[in-house]
Amino acid sequence: MTQVNMLEAKTHFSKLIRLLETKEEDEIIIARDNSPVAKIVLYVKPETSKRIGVAKGKHRPIDLETFNSLNDEIAKEFYGD
Repeated sequence: MTQVNMLEAKTHFSKLIRLLETKEEDEIIIARDNSPVAKIVLYVKPETSKRIGVAKGKHRPIDLETFNSLNDEIAKEFYGD
């Protein structure tokens, strides 16, 4: 953990961010008049799921006959009676 005053943070902002990116520091405290007021930490991007297979396991399996029987129902939804 590193603590820097406001002027130093403004002057060396890129350097401070690089310290976080390279994991030389895990957090940087910004102080005003030697009193801590803010903390900068490395943003950890949340894991995203792959687009393909996103719904796997979320719906019950359906057999081909049942699936095909839904055609008329779907057509009614789109085109009416």
